[in-house]
Amino acid sequence: MTHPAIAGLGTGRCLVIGEVALTHDGSLGLAHAFVDAIANAGADAVKFQTHIAAAESTPSEPFRVKFSKQDKTRYDYWKRMEFTEEGWRGLAEHARERGILFLSSPFSIQAVELLERVGMPLWKIASGETSNAVLLERILDAAKPVLLSTGMSPIEEIDEAVARVRARNVDVGVFQCTTAYPCPPEKIGLNLIPFYRERYGCWVGLSDHSATIYPGLAGAALGMDMLEVHVALSREQFGPDVIASVTTQELRQLVDGIRFIERMRAHPIDKNASAQETAPLRKLFTRSLVASADLPAGTVIAREHVAIKKPGTGLPPDRLDEIIGRRLARPVTTDQVLAAEDIEGLVRN
Repeated sequence: MTHPAIAGLGTGRCLVIGEVALTHDGSLGLAHAFVDAIANAGADAVKFQTHIAAAESTPSEPFRVKFSKQDKTRYDYWKRMEFTEEGWRGLAEHARERGILFLSSPFSIQAVELLERVGMPLWKIASGETSNAVLLERILDAAKPVLLSTGMSPIEEIDEAVARVRARNVDVGVFQCTTAYPCPPEKIGLNLIPFYRERYGCWVGLSDHSATIYPGLAGAALGMDMLEVHVALSREQFGPDVIASVTTQELRQLVDGIRFIERMRAHPIDKNASAQETAPLRKLFTRSLVASADLPAGTVIAREHVAIKKPGTGLPPDRLDEIIGRRLARPVTTDQVLAAEDIEGLVRN
């Protein structure tokens, strides 16, 4: 049975993915805490990264940023981030119990096979793996939707990856992504969301590293189908992705904002019908022509005899020129709202 969040792709409902990546820092307990926190924030999915050091790296791989004082090499770091298959299975079951999707990006064929046994409803391909045809072909064997990140890919490479997925009759989505941590507003690339939609005719979205909720809200206003955002329990957590993450409280704000925007987009307003609905309020907030003094019947109305005041239950201000020079049909008192019947020869509108 397809999860409602996947079934909603392409229907105007944005799939919101809370990306843990490796911010659990190798702690299975902390990973489970992330599942609960992201579910509590209202996201549709929790996502991790599955690294198997011996399958994807060598001891000579350098750190992108030397952040760890306990890992001599990046290979050591990947090793410390590994969970057993039982551990991954427990995270997947926990996510399902909380009603959200369990996702994890694989970084080797062995990781794909492990995650396939655990159960993956769809596959998210990390930016650095979009050009990895061997990995992608193995993932496509699972015949589940594939979401491609594009942070390091030129258009030609994205074209090739999308074509590869489509050749296997698998649904595909494309994330606009900029590999910068944190990503400044000038490099978010919101313009590429409609560009990808037109070019590929597929699900489109944003993989955001800005550490703010703003790009996600802007993307929702554009009608994107999916959002991936890095999440930290606190900005004081350890790890290289924390600087590019939103907190779980901000994730709640982001999800609420996206759902609000979706409701707005789903209900376009007919301005005339909307104005008609506010007719009772219009009388309270608009103005009428009123007498500025006590005036007897037969008075030739001059400008100084008329004021413009609330409520809007009498002659509207735009009829002022029509009544100047006419005679009063009956006496009026100060601040009396003028009606057509008060003025000789005036036609009621």
